[in-house]
Amino acid sequence: MTDLLSLYRTMVRIRAFEDAAEEASQGGVQAWGLSASAKPALVRGPLHLSTGQEAVPAGVCAHLRPSDLITSTHRGHGHTLAKGADPARMMAELFGRATGYNQGKGGSMHIADFSVGMLGANGVVAAGLAIAAGAAHALKRRGRGEVAVSFFGDGAINRGPFLEALNWAVVYGLPVLFVCEDNRISATTESAPMTGGEGASGRAAALGVPGVKVDGNDVQAVCREAGRLIAQVRGGSGPRLLHAMTERQKGHVSVDKAAYRKPQDVERALADDPIRRARAALERQGLAAQADAIEREARAEIDAALAAAEAAPFPAREAAYQEIANTGEGVWK
Repeated sequence: MTDLLSLYRTMVRIRAFEDAAEEASQGGVQAWGLSASAKPALVRGPLHLSTGQEAVPAGVCAHLRPSDLITSTHRGHGHTLAKGADPARMMAELFGRATGYNQGKGGSMHIADFSVGMLGANGVVAAGLAIAAGAAHALKRRGRGEVAVSFFGDGAINRGPFLEALNWAVVYGLPVLFVCEDNRISATTESAPMTGGEGASGRAAALGVPGVKVDGNDVQAVCREAGRLIAQVRGGSGPRLLHAMTERQKGHVSVDKAAYRKPQDVERALADDPIRRARAALERQGLAAQADAIEREARAEIDAALAAAEAAPFPAREAAYQEIANTGEGVWK
């Protein structure tokens, strides 16, 4: 079992990154009732923040090897960091700079780092599920005991790739863990009124995928259940599903004030903050000083990432045509 301090470190790094990215995006888009600020934003456009959901990637990725693979979502900063990606290169990508993971050409929803097993964030809802199933099929054929993990939101279960991916994984007994981050809201709409049945875990059971529902804001509970399920998957038992009930503290995007949400729902999310809960547990163990040190280290790391990103150059004009397939039907101009 991973110790709580290690889990806390991962969560605090994610929160520090998200807070900094949110601030950097303010004023960068005229939408959601906002106007452009006098000072141009460092991030030119909205970001999908995972603030409040940090316990899920922290608890799951604590059990993964660098050679294990994950797929993410449009709300993927937390997964990417928890899997071992470099926050400085991530921040540079958000800033559209040449030192970013995609040389500044992809932005938040296209960050990938194959060196740590991160196959990529994805702006298409539910798309990562099928990609993870395909990756798991390749891992099974390779036969090295590696696993794939697909993170997705509760809104994804109403899309076809959810059914397709779970069905494929069952039929071929694939080493994949499906992780539903159920924050109860799909973009700007409550999920429950438009979702039949018992949600992700209920639908998974109907397809023959054993799963478990867990308090997704209790990082130790997530870590415990994820460890058990990943051990089963790694041992050849086929696919599993972790249904993590969590809370999205922010709007759909970083410049969204979330006026469509009930005040009591926002209050519940803030009161159930996973970092606050973990911090309280550490204090009960007499580890407040260690927690303070972790928080200082996270802020310093992200401050350095911000400074490096702002100082980095934008991509050269000719870079726009690099790494793009040319079918031979024309010449890039």
